[in-house]
Amino acid sequence: MKITYYGHACFLVEGSKHRVIFDPFLKDNPLAKIKPEDVKVDAILVSHGHSDHVGDAVDVNKNNKAVIVATFELASYLESKGAFCHPMNIGGAHTFPFGTVKLTIAQHSSTTEEGPAGNPCGFLLTMDNKVIYHAGDTGLFYDMKLIGELNEIDVALLPIGDNFTMGIPDALKAVEFLKPKIAIPMHYNTFDVIRQDPQKFIDGLRGTTIKGVILKIGESISI
Repeated sequence: MKITYYGHACFLVEGSKHRVIFDPFLKDNPLAKIKPEDVKVDAILVSHGHSDHVGDAVDVNKNNKAVIVATFELASYLESKGAFCHPMNIGGAHTFPFGTVKLTIAQHSSTTEEGPAGNPCGFLLTMDNKVIYHAGDTGLFYDMKLIGELNEIDVALLPIGDNFTMGIPDALKAVEFLKPKIAIPMHYNTFDVIRQDPQKFIDGLRGTTIKGVILKIGESISI
């Protein structure tokens, strides 16, 4: 399996037969190196309604006939824009042709330009016998410990940008709770207000059994 970082909270996960993208914020992302029309996927997972996460989900959906997986209210909003969605809610899981998705809580907010969009979420994606946890935008919460106890997480994708989400100290505590094999920072340096040095996150993992990996935009890791 290959995981490619496209900036902010956007990752492409490529398995043996399927491709899934998280939070495809590309066209308006000043750091993104690909365009929405370049994306070829089977599914789009959108964590919440903010424009830097919904991003180009509708365009990618229409270009690929790829299902959008989101919470019920956000899915309803995206369907009103012509997208094909599979609505879910926190704690629920569903098995798709590409793998199994379970929604976790995220401590954040979720709105679109038209108003509230339900609750934000994180995702547990199980594909090709690998488990990837995409935390979405969130602050630290103690139930991350439970998520780590109930799941053998191969890769945790965690925000470190502070201001809107966890900063580095809280993200390191999240890693302690989750106990993934690999931790990758996200949601930083897109804008000045979330500027961080990701190396400090990696340095904070020294002395643990967890591997920290910084992915440059467009860079991939195989697991």
